[in-house]
Amino acid sequence: MTSSHRPPAPFATAPDRTDRRYSAGAPGADSPRLAPAPTDRAVAAAGHNRSAAASVWGVGTSRFARQPETPPTHLAWQAVTEALADAGVTPGAVEAVYAGTVFGDPGVTTRTLQHLGITGVPVVTIENACASGTTAFHEAQTAVTAGRYECVLAFGIETMTSVFDGPIEPLATDPEGAQGFAMPSLYGMAAHRYQHCHGVTPEQMALVAVKNRRHALGNPRAQHAGELTVEQVLGSRPISDPLTLLQCCDISDAAAAAVVGPPRRRAANGSDVAVRASALASGRAWDHTSDLVWGWQLVSDVARAAFEQAGVGPGDVDVFEVHDAFTIGEIVTTEALGLCELGGGGELVASGRTSLGGAQPVNPSGGLLARGHPLGATGLGQLAEIVWQLRGAAEGRQVAGARLGVVETMGGGTAGIDGNACVVAVLEAPEGSW
Repeated sequence: MTSSHRPPAPFATAPDRTDRRYSAGAPGADSPRLAPAPTDRAVAAAGHNRSAAASVWGVGTSRFARQPETPPTHLAWQAVTEALADAGVTPGAVEAVYAGTVFGDPGVTTRTLQHLGITGVPVVTIENACASGTTAFHEAQTAVTAGRYECVLAFGIETMTSVFDGPIEPLATDPEGAQGFAMPSLYGMAAHRYQHCHGVTPEQMALVAVKNRRHALGNPRAQHAGELTVEQVLGSRPISDPLTLLQCCDISDAAAAAVVGPPRRRAANGSDVAVRASALASGRAWDHTSDLVWGWQLVSDVARAAFEQAGVGPGDVDVFEVHDAFTIGEIVTTEALGLCELGGGGELVASGRTSLGGAQPVNPSGGLLARGHPLGATGLGQLAEIVWQLRGAAEGRQVAGARLGVVETMGGGTAGIDGNACVVAVLEAPEGSW
């Protein structure tokens, strides 16, 4: 399967917005920076240099699971050592480090690096909610593209079971959080609004969980895998109506890492994956009267920026890893990415097009619902899956002939904000991989 087999799909349409402020780390020196005041600048204009100026040299992850007995530094060591070996470089080659974590202990990044002998280099630890890991990757590839470093390590780490014994608690310092407004509540309200505006059925939402659990059967590192029925999903314990237990992601402990550098003529493993684009933006004040559900506009804007940078359309992409913390999240995200029109996400998953064997598989790893969602490690776990897919190395869940892949991570939510942050990256397979 190659991108030439499908015409680019149109973006779902939404009201125009005049304030587009992005931090664009795409190839080329002319990418605009985050503006201090509202502007109407696009992230990457037509004709922008789209040749890859950064590549993913290697990736690695730990197992995704509840594993409170394993220290976070050990999980990170597993992921980083695998990524370095995959890249064919030693710890001494690393010139800078960007790490993502949300609830990590102070100094967890430096302690991890000390175990590896990576000292005396610039280290930046990033908290950007669920997009912390992909933000670390975004900053790593931006630094390489700018020519600041030749070899950069990005990794994410989270041990959620050391902080929570159940759902993430609402933020007491947030006015709505103090009233119990937690993430399941936010997504449950979004699902209700989506049902009202677009008629998605409970069965269509449940199919997301069924699909992703089935996909995870081919992923030995996934937290949850197995065959489910729609009836089992809908019959599981209610969490935030209309969402049930099996439509919500679990807490998880894991780490994931990537080594990023400029394109190499002779990669150690012959499998460097090109970074065609990476776009990052924060959310804005949420219009509670809008028919667009929470997060849709932010994902749509960042996706548009990334596709413009890469010079491709959503119909050119062969495989996606998207933020499906709750089933409604995948439905809304596939629309915002342009896989279908606004309101068509439920029919899309029901059609089988986003399943393995379909035209554009979504979350072959199992996604956040099945692979796991360890916050700071999630985005780099998504990235690792796309790298394996583009190399033809995702045994048991391989998308045949995948040439272009997309990672999308939504970074949490805050009351009154249309998403905390979002990252979308477009990656391209190595030459001769298929």
